[in-house]
Amino acid sequence: MTTLKVGICGLGTVGSGTVNVIRRNAAIISGRAGVAIEIVHIGARRDNPNCDVSGIKVSRDIFDVVRDSNVDVVVELIGGTTVAKDLVIEAINNGKHVVTANKALIALHGNEILPLAAANGVTVAFEAAVAGGIPIIKAVREGVAANDIKWLAGIINGTGNFILSEMRDKGRAFADVLAEAQALGYAEADPTFDVEGIDACHKLVILASLAFGMPFRFNKAYTEGISKIDAQDVTYAEELGYRIKHLGIARKSKGGIELRVHPTLIPAKRLIANVNGVMNAVLLNGDAAGPTLYYGAGAGSEATASAVIADIVDIARGNSIPMMGFAEGEVSSQRILPIEEVETSYYLRISAEDKAGVLSEIASVLSRHGISIEALIQKEAPDDEKHVPIILLTNITQEAKLMAAVEAIESFEFVQRPVVRIRVESLAG
Repeated sequence: MTTLKVGICGLGTVGSGTVNVIRRNAAIISGRAGVAIEIVHIGARRDNPNCDVSGIKVSRDIFDVVRDSNVDVVVELIGGTTVAKDLVIEAINNGKHVVTANKALIALHGNEILPLAAANGVTVAFEAAVAGGIPIIKAVREGVAANDIKWLAGIINGTGNFILSEMRDKGRAFADVLAEAQALGYAEADPTFDVEGIDACHKLVILASLAFGMPFRFNKAYTEGISKIDAQDVTYAEELGYRIKHLGIARKSKGGIELRVHPTLIPAKRLIANVNGVMNAVLLNGDAAGPTLYYGAGAGSEATASAVIADIVDIARGNSIPMMGFAEGEVSSQRILPIEEVETSYYLRISAEDKAGVLSEIASVLSRHGISIEALIQKEAPDDEKHVPIILLTNITQEAKLMAAVEAIESFEFVQRPVVRIRVESLAG
């Protein structure tokens, strides 16, 4: 049996998991790959006590790995988009295949990196960049290859999902749950990438490009985080039969491609609405297969290592599936719909004085903007409060019309600003 020789750059959580799984499951992996998979070189600034690297060459300079003529495949697990980009480009120029878990690198620089790899006759594989151990890249690129994919929606950041799950289950405030997520290691000391949707947007951009055959367009995506979600909105959503999830949504529309990450009310009966804690899920809707749901661990040492190694096995097999899922020349630029043109339903929470005529004034404003009300809840005013929460669900309307209506409602003296607005998606097939 021949041997595919692997060099790993980065020995953190995923790097150590990759070493451990390859060593533990060597016979199974080689049986599936048809060749032996051997780690011959590791580049890491320091050792990791969570894995055994005995018998493997270790360098403190990660670029020693890409310059090692004995290495066939470079696994980039250092993260970031500066050194990692230089590392990957040098590996490609040295004729080496690359496997990466770096979603930011692909989302931001994939339009440069993937054509360079094709020109050099090597592969850049990135299954581990999206949703950890869920083989969602393979599903989009291969499993539903016969389908015209209409839309996809994903819970693709475990930290945000953990926070919203705790807020719903225990009625806790955002700041309180975020502090716990940081203590548990789910969130970084600076949680911006997770809670403001940047991490999820990197992943969504990758999925959308593979689904719709277009370049990576991170700079055109709309991103909104969960840091302003209030516990009372989580509760009111439940009363209306919905749950709030932080979703990445990509959809074909008549005006272009919707590419957006934001808090979303989805019907509680949907399977994806019941994905809790740090788990991830992606829902795909193809014209032939209909809706299909992919669920599993979105992060973690060995879950992500599973995806890394699956890419190594594909390279060992000589799989010739296009990196973007479409044949060369078939990837084309498409218009990304500005958020103002997106059409969806909305949840509104309006804090207004408890007096006659308020509801009719609000309904009149919505009507003037062509927006109809699907459901309404009015709560009693808390003790010693003049204002009551009015909760509305609208029918489908354009974002620009909704925002104009909200601005008009906020101008009323009887309304406490701002109006809370959360988009609503049915996610029906």
